[in-house]
Amino acid sequence: MSRGRHIVIWVLIVSAAVIAFLSTLTTWVNRQALDTQSWTKSSSRLINDPEIRSALSVYIVNQLYENVDVSGQIQAQLPPRFKGLAGPMSTALRSPAQQGVDQLLGQPRVVNIWVNANRVAHEQLVDILENKTRPGVSTANGTVTLNLRTILIDLAHQLGLSGNLLAKLPPDAGQITVLHSNQLAVAQDAVKAVRILSIWLVVLVLLLWGIALYLARGARRPTLRDIGWSIIAVGLLLLVVRHLGENYVLNQLTTQQTRPVGHRVWLIATGILGQIGWAAILYGAVTVLGAVLAGPTRVATRLRAWLAPVVNPRPAVAWGVTGGTYLLLVLWGPTHALRSPIGIVLFAGLIALGVYTLRKQSLEEFPDAGLGEGPAFKAWAGQLTGRAEARWASHHDHHPSATETRPTNGSSGSVADEIERLDKLHTSGALTDDEFQRAKEHALA
Repeated sequence: MSRGRHIVIWVLIVSAAVIAFLSTLTTWVNRQALDTQSWTKSSSRLINDPEIRSALSVYIVNQLYENVDVSGQIQAQLPPRFKGLAGPMSTALRSPAQQGVDQLLGQPRVVNIWVNANRVAHEQLVDILENKTRPGVSTANGTVTLNLRTILIDLAHQLGLSGNLLAKLPPDAGQITVLHSNQLAVAQDAVKAVRILSIWLVVLVLLLWGIALYLARGARRPTLRDIGWSIIAVGLLLLVVRHLGENYVLNQLTTQQTRPVGHRVWLIATGILGQIGWAAILYGAVTVLGAVLAGPTRVATRLRAWLAPVVNPRPAVAWGVTGGTYLLLVLWGPTHALRSPIGIVLFAGLIALGVYTLRKQSLEEFPDAGLGEGPAFKAWAGQLTGRAEARWASHHDHHPSATETRPTNGSSGSVADEIERLDKLHTSGALTDDEFQRAKEHALA
């Protein structure tokens, strides 16, 4: 392959890696921020995290104390001579109230209220960002809020506050604003870009890889290996970005006291990004391993020689084992791609192509490999014979009288046949240089 073509191939691989990195970021935003199911699942993890639930408890209690005259309510219930204790009592109740809210938020009923509030807010957010209209959703003011008012009222009832007082709560009590109207236009444009890029960047990456492999005639296996390494690099870079991004965001948005809570929120909010990074490393490693095992190295050649007696004459067995293993992997679903129909079909096609290529290469390298007659089977049988003779020799050293029962190697013709057989195994890569030399000396002994 010419130097110019080699440079073009590397440019294609590096360009594909850069675009793949950008594609994974847009995919993460699309799946984490714009998918209601993922958002709801993340909100459930948030409310079930002890540190986050504790911080939310503090927020809800603060909202109650800011919007309700707790001290006045207590004072109204106390006898005249004890009314002066209302202030200290309301202050003393704050900490137990926070503990009570923490326990309250752990109850399944309240968890469902929290999750549903997040789901409704997210659906409204996505509809507004995609400029959709439906009952209860308007893009006129462009404001989306997370409504925790139900949880706030629940807490007030548990504290014994009257209904008349709760009716005086301002409309925005317990509501967290997610999006303001002055952010709407920019957010809508960003969503459109994310929706488009998350699909077409992936297509572009696959196209660049395909062109690189097409141009690499005579060197496609090394090119596939380099593509695998580039995928690993993208995965590692994503994990680094996730770590550095956490440091930057927490430094900007949290204090020393709230940093542990911010850390937990960041881990949950970027959980899908971490999954994508580790999945990229896994896919890249599998690609590199496949390219290496298809290469001319001695280990790879010996492995193909061992597989040939099964892969060559019994393709149904090879396809069945591969298909069954892949089915178990799909049922496990360790990565998002193996849980989506498109990913399952894509990887099934790639694995089928790999099995087909392996069998084609095996038939070219070991055309005589059959069950019980290929070089792999003979090498295995030869090793067993060698071990048996070694044990017999060890036994003979301790029991010289057994000499008369020792088997002989036979005629000079059988020795020549054995050496020829060993030479074929050595040439095919089934035997290393040292193994071939020891086996030949043993045959000549």
